Amino acid sequence: MPELTQRRRMLVLAICCMSLLIVSLDNTVLNVALPTMRREFDAGVSGMQWTIDAYTLVLASLLMLAGSTADRIGRRKVFQAGLLVFTLGSVLCSLAPNLESLVAFRTVQAVGGSMLNPVAMSIITNTFTEPRERARAIGVWGGVVGISMAAGPLVGGLLVDSVGWRAIFWVNLPVGLAALFLTTRYVPESRAPEPRRPDPVGQLLVIGVLGALTYAIIEAPTAGWTSPLIMTFAAVAATAFAGLLLYEPRRAEPLIDLRFFRSAPFSGATVIAVAAFAALGGFLFLSTLYLQDVRGLDALHAGLWMLPMAAMTLVCAPLSGRLVGARGPRASLLIAGVAMTASGVLFAAFEAENAALSRVLAYVLFGLGFGFVNAPITNTAVAGMPRAQAGVAAAVASTSRQIGQTLGIAVIGAVLASGVAVAHTDSYAADFTGASRPAWWIITGCGAAVLAVGALTSGAWARGTARRTAERLTLSNKLQMTDNKT
Repeated sequence: MPELTQRRRMLVLAICCMSLLIVSLDNTVLNVALPTMRREFDAGVSGMQWTIDAYTLVLASLLMLAGSTADRIGRRKVFQAGLLVFTLGSVLCSLAPNLESLVAFRTVQAVGGSMLNPVAMSIITNTFTEPRERARAIGVWGGVVGISMAAGPLVGGLLVDSVGWRAIFWVNLPVGLAALFLTTRYVPESRAPEPRRPDPVGQLLVIGVLGALTYAIIEAPTAGWTSPLIMTFAAVAATAFAGLLLYEPRRAEPLIDLRFFRSAPFSGATVIAVAAFAALGGFLFLSTLYLQDVRGLDALHAGLWMLPMAAMTLVCAPLSGRLVGARGPRASLLIAGVAMTASGVLFAAFEAENAALSRVLAYVLFGLGFGFVNAPITNTAVAGMPRAQAGVAAAVASTSRQIGQTLGIAVIGAVLASGVAVAHTDSYAADFTGASRPAWWIITGCGAAVLAVGALTSGAWARGTARRTAERLTLSNKLQMTDNKT
């Protein structure tokens, strides 16, 4: 890709951020609309879980495929296709006549979304090649998540209360179409010099792991944790995971290059992404249902209550990007882990939701922690990796986020549904606080995992493993290119 001017690079960053905005905004807006949709479709907790997880599950399953495909056939081309499919899926979601149709159309959105974030990150990585400049660009990228979190609850609440929940999908249309036009005009095409070949077996195994595991967790409270159906899906997930571990190392160009995980920072970033986004998914899910179904707030006022969390994410994400660029990921990860753990403890041990001041404090702490965690995840995932594999590395980081959010909503929802079932109530709202207590402890554990893994994988030893891994990958790529030529 030819060297771009500073102005052109900033324009490319802005266009990539537009894609992140509609994907992130879609999730935060939808969370506020869940209670309204639940009442209209007469759905239970599992129905609401599927409206979120149908999207994140498909997204997680296809992100690595999208990243490697973009490296092979062209990043701009795949990015444009993603914008088009995501916008079409948004239109279909706004027309859904029932819950089943909505879940199906959310998967269409996800197919488009899988071509956006990892590909956009790959475009950014190849546009901003200087490490500090790239870290700052990633900080801006993370700040867009904060913008979506800040705007999502307010925009969603306003639209749900004034127009209806279907209007939340209309927001994607002008942004998606504008991003599509600007991409065609200003984003240069780029490809990996030696892209990887397709890996259909690996792709099917990834879908098998994530799909079977998510289904088992979400449906277990209804079907029974030891029922034949749930045990069958759990066995499918375990078998597919074992197949991945055995099959992928045998391929010359695997979908998931397990050698990446020899780098402690890369492995740590993957674990931290899963833990942080599991906490986020569970946090938003519990907070939205509590504020509207227990406290009786409308969608707009529920969105206003979550504004402190969103505002802190908006403020802290770019600060984290600058801190990572100047001093590395360690400080940001430690701040994030402490803040997210403290927020979870306030809910789990001190019932912060019952008092306005403690609730606001817990929201502020979670927003601060989540704002600091995104930049080090992304920067660590792509830093030190060969640029030719930037799409795959970025896709692994994005996949980890979606896996975390998928599992967070699945597990938190299952724990909540099980608690309500044990209470033998007609409405889960009556016993929501008691049933949600174990779920808050799980979120606390996720924050503690961010802290512990961040401390372990950001020191001198960890940097040494990253350097050695990058050297091996670079040497392996050179040998493979030589073999291909001969």
